[in-house]
Formats: sequence, C-alpha cells, structure tokens
Amino acid sequence: MSDAQDYPHRLSIDTAYLRERLRELLSIPSPTGYTDSIVRHTCRELERLGLDYEITRRGVVRTKLAGEEHKPARALVSHLDTIGAQVKQLKENGRLELVPIGNWSARFAEGARATIFSEKGAYRGTILPPKASGHAFNDEVDTAPVGWAHVELRVDALSRTRADLCRLGIDVGDIVAIDAQPEFLENGYIVSRHLDNKAGVASMLAALKAIGEAGMRPPVDTYWLFTIAEEVGIGATVGLGEDVAAILSIDNGVTAPGQNSDEFGVTIAMADQTGPFDFHLTRKLVKLARENDIRFQKDVFRYYRSDSAAALVAGHDVRAALITFGVDASHGYERIHMHALRSLAELMTAYVGSPVEIGRDVNEIQPGLRGFTHQSLSKADQKGPLASDDIDIEL
Repeated sequence: MSDAQDYPHRLSIDTAYLRERLRELLSIPSPTGYTDSIVRHTCRELERLGLDYEITRRGVVRTKLAGEEHKPARALVSHLDTIGAQVKQLKENGRLELVPIGNWSARFAEGARATIFSEKGAYRGTILPPKASGHAFNDEVDTAPVGWAHVELRVDALSRTRADLCRLGIDVGDIVAIDAQPEFLENGYIVSRHLDNKAGVASMLAALKAIGEAGMRPPVDTYWLFTIAEEVGIGATVGLGEDVAAILSIDNGVTAPGQNSDEFGVTIAMADQTGPFDFHLTRKLVKLARENDIRFQKDVFRYYRSDSAAALVAGHDVRAALITFGVDASHGYERIHMHALRSLAELMTAYVGSPVEIGRDVNEIQPGLRGFTHQSLSKADQKGPLASDDIDIEL
C-alpha cells in the first residue's frame, strides 16, 4: 500500500469542464426507465477521457482506475436517472393522468413543460391543474387541492378526446420527461430541475479528468459507477464487483430549515433514513477535507437514501458513505453553487489518492479479531478510533 506521506493531495478541478458537462447532461432527458441516451452520452465522455468502460445489461456504467493493488477496491457512485412521470390513464377530455417516477410533489409539476415518449414518437406538453385559467375559474384556481390526482398533461397535438390520444399512439405507461430549464448565472449559482444528480455525475467526470491529467495511480483499484434507477430505490445494487470494500456515493444534500447542508463546500452525510454511514469511512472523509483545506459540513438526512444505502440493503458488505453538494428545493426547481461542485470533486480526488487504512478489508470475512477496527469508549483514550493492540493496519 502507499505510504501516508506520499499520497497526492486534492487536485485542481477544471470548473469550466465541469460546467459544460453539466450543461450537456441537463439537456438529455433521463427519467428512471428512459436512460439509454444518457448512458450512451456518458460512455462517449469516458472514451474522450481515455477510459475503458463496461455496461450491465440494463445500463449501469462502470469504469476502473487500476491501482497499485487490486484489493480492497473502492467504488465511487452517482446516478444518471432523474425524477419524471408516467401516463396512468388517457382521460376523456384528451388529456393525460400521470403518476410520478420517483418521490416528488405535484406542486412542482404544475406548469412544467414535458415530453411524452410514445410508440409513434415524442410529443410535447404541459402539466396543468384541471382549472388552470383564472379568467374561467376566478378564485377556484387558487383553492384547488395539490396532488397528482389534481393535475393533467395537456398534449401539444390535436387531442380533445381519448380517441384522439389513441390515434396519436399515446398509451398507458408512456414515460414523461420533465424539462430541466437550466440557468447558469455569472455568480456561480445554477438553477434547474434534475441537478439531482446530474451535478454529481458532472463532478465525477471532472474528478476523473483531474486524476487522468495528474497521472495519479490510486493505491487500490477504484471503480466509478453511474447507475440508472436510484430515484426508485434500486441504486447501486449491481455492478460493484466482489473486490469492492468501500462505496462512496456522490449526490445532493438537502439545504432546508433543520438541515446543516450548505450550497458552498462539500457536505459529508453522517446518516440517512437507513441509518448511520460507516464510522471509519466518514471520519476519513472529514480528515481528508480538513487536511486539504476543503470547506465542509456534516449533516443527517431523515427522508433520504442514496446509492450507498441501496447497496447495503441489497446485501453488499461494504463500508458506505455519502458526500453531497448542497441543493435548495430538491426535486423541485433546484439551486446549487459551483463552489460545492468543485469542493465535491476535490474531495473525490483526495480520497482516491489516499492510502488504505484498514488492511483487513482486503477480505470480506476473516477468522479472529486481528486487524479488526476499534472505536474508543473512553475520552481518556487518546490513541484514536483505529488504535488497538491487536490491529494490523497499514497507514
């Protein structure tokens, strides 16, 4: 393993590259279930970075940076899919009843421009409440209830009846993609739908670019995964490989009252709704942020789960952690800042270049306690969280 004194620190991130990759990703519709185009786009970008890749049968993309050692391998993961909708029924008024893909509010769907992907091609449309015009319904526009049962999709084609919709080739189950409508402001703010998690993907690509240009070789094999069904809870359930001992998800962090996330710096998640993230891996990330002068904060997410959580629930015995960019109004009209995306990519480069500290992780299961980690039970114990007489740790 690499010596702790020799590993590279954070690398410089090409923020112009990061911004342009994000702009491209946001232009490609990719609700869960309709991700082939963005998978192809991501693979072409990996090729431009000089990287080989593999694709699972459904479309999870994996590339590997070969390390000095094969095990215990690491994985960094972000997801290509976004929230969206699906046609539930063809209505007699020629409009479409919808159900959401992923967990998001119909409050944010009202007024959205969208694309319906049917067997006969793509149609444009707008999601509206049934009583959308104040000139027709006066105050009823403001008192209408909120919910998916109270919106419908108006198709921009001759569709006044259910029969018209059938003639167009639109049917139950058709996927609906919501327009991102991004704005990149000169002060570094970015406002758009679907920054979750296309901003995470762009940050990963920027980190890969920095690592390649620096000629960094990680201490262990490091896999970079781009998943396609995180928004419906599947996430990184496949594609990790048996050698992976630690998984680091890159996703959004919720900036809202009662949360500690921020639109500046990187947010290190300590827990999500599935429970605490790995004690030792999260402490390592905090230590790397401090040593590399990367602005950070910690947070706990109560109504949120990520690719890492999905991997754990699927039965992968891996150390799991989550680092995020702060996003305001998640799953709505989201807002982030380039500072957080840069910080996120910097922490990724520092982590990828850092040494393996728990040598026992090379095997999933071993007899005896030798090399097993230690958590201090006493304030008087100053040896640190990994210190123990029976530990065999490579530092």
